[in-house]
Amino acid sequence: MELPAANDNVNLSAYRPSLPLSVLNGKVPSEGFESDYYQRYGDGSSITSRPSVALTGYETLDAPPHYDFYANTQVWGRRRRFRPSLSQLHGNPEDDCRPPMYEETTGGQMEGDTSEEDEEEQKEPPPEPTRFGWVQGVMIRCMLNIWGVILYLRLPWITAQAGIGLTWLIILLSSTITGITGLSTSAIATNGKVKGGGTYFLISRSLGPELGGSIGLIFAFANAVAVAMHTVGFAETVTDLMREHGAIMVDRTNDIRIIGIITVTCLLGISMAGMAWESKAQILFFLVIMVSFASYIVGTIMPASLEKQAKGFFSYNANIFAANFVPNWRGPEGSFFGMFSIFFPSATGILAGANISGDLKNPTVAIPRGTLMAIFWTTFSYLIISATVGSCVVRDASGSLNDTLSPSTSIEECVGLSCQYGWDFTECINNKTCTYGISNYYQSLSMVSAFAPLITAGIFGATLSSALACLVSAPKVFQCLCKDKLYPLIGFFGKGYGKNQEPLRAYLLTYIIAACFILIAELNAIAPIISNFYLCSYSLINFSCFHASITNSPGWRPSFRFYSKWLSLMCAVICVVIMFLLTWWAALIAIGVVVFLLGYTLYKKPDVNWGSSLQASSYNLALNHCVGLNLVEDHVKNYRPQCLVLTGPPSSRPALLDLVNCFTKNLSLMMCGNVVTADSSQPVLEKASSNSHVSWLNQRKIKSFYRGVVASDLRCGVNILLQGAGLGRIKPNVMLMGFKKDWRSESSLAAHNYIEILHDAFDLQYGVCVLRMKEGLDVSNPSQSHVNQDFDGGPDSINTISPSSLIRTSTSSSVTVELEPQLNTVFQKKQGKKTIDVYWLSDDGGLTLLLPYLLTRRKRWAGCKVRVFVGGETDKKDEQKEEVLSLIKRFRLGFQDVEVLPDIYQNPQPVNVHHFENMISCFRVAPNLKQDSDSDPPRQQEAPWMITNQDLERNMAKSYRQIRLNEVLQDYSRDAALIVITMPVGRRGVCPSSLYLAWLDVLSRDLRPPVLMVRGNQESVLTFYCQ
Repeated sequence: MELPAANDNVNLSAYRPSLPLSVLNGKVPSEGFESDYYQRYGDGSSITSRPSVALTGYETLDAPPHYDFYANTQVWGRRRRFRPSLSQLHGNPEDDCRPPMYEETTGGQMEGDTSEEDEEEQKEPPPEPTRFGWVQGVMIRCMLNIWGVILYLRLPWITAQAGIGLTWLIILLSSTITGITGLSTSAIATNGKVKGGGTYFLISRSLGPELGGSIGLIFAFANAVAVAMHTVGFAETVTDLMREHGAIMVDRTNDIRIIGIITVTCLLGISMAGMAWESKAQILFFLVIMVSFASYIVGTIMPASLEKQAKGFFSYNANIFAANFVPNWRGPEGSFFGMFSIFFPSATGILAGANISGDLKNPTVAIPRGTLMAIFWTTFSYLIISATVGSCVVRDASGSLNDTLSPSTSIEECVGLSCQYGWDFTECINNKTCTYGISNYYQSLSMVSAFAPLITAGIFGATLSSALACLVSAPKVFQCLCKDKLYPLIGFFGKGYGKNQEPLRAYLLTYIIAACFILIAELNAIAPIISNFYLCSYSLINFSCFHASITNSPGWRPSFRFYSKWLSLMCAVICVVIMFLLTWWAALIAIGVVVFLLGYTLYKKPDVNWGSSLQASSYNLALNHCVGLNLVEDHVKNYRPQCLVLTGPPSSRPALLDLVNCFTKNLSLMMCGNVVTADSSQPVLEKASSNSHVSWLNQRKIKSFYRGVVASDLRCGVNILLQGAGLGRIKPNVMLMGFKKDWRSESSLAAHNYIEILHDAFDLQYGVCVLRMKEGLDVSNPSQSHVNQDFDGGPDSINTISPSSLIRTSTSSSVTVELEPQLNTVFQKKQGKKTIDVYWLSDDGGLTLLLPYLLTRRKRWAGCKVRVFVGGETDKKDEQKEEVLSLIKRFRLGFQDVEVLPDIYQNPQPVNVHHFENMISCFRVAPNLKQDSDSDPPRQQEAPWMITNQDLERNMAKSYRQIRLNEVLQDYSRDAALIVITMPVGRRGVCPSSLYLAWLDVLSRDLRPPVLMVRGNQESVLTFYCQ
């Protein structure tokens, strides 16, 4: 068609298809729109909806970029758009070839859906679950979780123990760890759409299910224990208040247990009521804490009353600040890391927002912004409170108004800083019976506060909000883990209820775990338990960020840029070091649990693919090592048989695969080749490259690659495999195939192409192995047309190559989706005390000896005795045996049994010669035709498989030798487990293809054991040198 000139003022908009507005919006009209493509795959700009309109050079199926093309979910109210496939764009418009479904549809909606089902769709949008922004959903939640029981009940005590200086160091070290972890979390959370599951989701989708699953369980458990820690803190406060007013139920410990169980039960009720109620409760707690902070700051400024002075509060004073700035270690926990282990859990609430990622409006924005703001403000508050309380309150005080400094007591005799302010606490300090002061009184903030009940309310708000946040986080993380089905017996807890899919069963499990730890009733004992679990989680989060960055994967594109992979790595290492410095045995337990769960997941290999950084790292390592091999020359000491196995579909010839797997597993390359002979089309290409073949190999636990090609004929396809298979130096050097048992009944061209494949392999310096089994190799059902019969000679022959049968399979258009059954073969069984008979008749470089040696390294072949047979002369039999045995010993193969066979050079029996002549009779040139040399070239070009009398005479000695060798095999190796024999080589142009096939046939016929005919490429694969 002639294109219009540029100056013809062509209006391209005239060629734009006029589509209904509903189509452009992704909706399909009920009538008047004929294109079935558009009903399922329309993108709003296609012209295929009107097939009667002729296509012009300006019309196109190409779609402009659209969100639907990349999303995995469907927007309610309009039909999902799909990108047209490549075959749809460049294929013949007359072909009825729909593009593949590149994306998923929600609710399982696939191609087969009908318009009737569309009409039954919901008329109203589904109820929208509760979603939170970054302030309410992340920042407030994280701040409440960080401002826990430690802030009110232990921070003054830690300040007294470590001093203001080291307390600040503890706070800053904790905040540095959580800050860097927050940066890493932000980077991971902004590298794609985040769903529910919080920390587990981030780690598992970054590092993979192995580490993600183990840390998910640990983190969920740590949150469940944290519920107990915060609840015990609340119960301690209530118990102390009760004791001040003379109310005691049993004793202090049991009172804490009773109040703790009642409290956690009430919190469970709030959690199970739904996220909306839980969020409202969190806002109330936040306001209460803010009021308590204000009350505390006002209290530090107010003049100290006598009651407060008796308890050690003297308002701001430089001397008190100086005295409290240095450490004063007391008790068994009196050390820097002892204080750090107690304080660190109070900084671990940074993941409270990320843990409910599924309930956030925009997690990629909310998680970074809310988490980092929460870390900043809580760190600031910790520093202020530790500095102010350390500047106002002395370490020891009696609380008695009678302990004022009497005029008769000299200041030199008075002990403690309080002497400067008129108070004498010498007696309680010396006796260590002081009940007040920041070293002894956990409720020091209440004492300092302007209105003590507000601090009590703040303690209630902080402890209950932290407990509530952990009580919500643990089930959310655990639910996501259960849904991924990485571990057995936990799927029961993954079921969700309501519009928010609340994990009610996981809530109950968390409640039971928390109740068990509440029974400990000792805050200082519970806090160190979860410190190691949190540190382990933080270490893996930082390592996830580092690993994703260092792999340079194109998929790592976080929108949050303010992170450093080296800082993340440093923080990961610091977390592990601190784990051991805190409690070495708890660190070993945490790491042991991670390793155990990691090993289990590696063993089970869950069927998930999340595009983790471990996959990217594996690719990088493989690529770098492959490229590195190019710098090293091949050496005979490092020779490995890297096998290209012509199997067709792997499931059709399992015996051939099992044998090759015996000497390549964990040692060298194995690649299954499949040639589909047909014209190139989408169904044929999909058949050749179907993933079902790889799945079948994986199910059989065979470590092999698969390569399928489409070619016009079998020989051409095998040539593609021979020349193109492999990568760098990791490429096949041995071709294995099955013997073509039906070569006489198939077409002559098929037999000729089979032999030409052998010649092509020799031309490319491949070693060649041909396997023949009496029962055959091909186990495929003849009705399954997708099976490539050309790699085998039919149902009774397991590995034969027949071009004509391959051509028959190429006419098929169906692809088997279900995996073929796993059939047992003789090579999967333990071979016992049988023999492997090796007929090393010609030196091919040593491949004939190397393959049996590799077999004997496998357990199932280890009991077999290897017998080596060589040809020789009767009068020199002993000398030749010693010579061959000496050579084998130099190769260090361990073969001790060598036998010389002088009778292989005898003439074969006439009956076998007659059988051989009958075998090739149908390929003989008629005797009345002219047999001079002038007729040979036309004959070789038109029918190169035909055998002339001259061909027989030229190759008579070789023919007789193959017949005689078969007789020898019948005599010596009737009961062997496997026969390995040097394969004869037919000279191209001298030995017709049918004659060569007859050699292979007569050599291996009528033998019960499998026969492996081997011919190396005439280059050494064995050496007795050390360099």
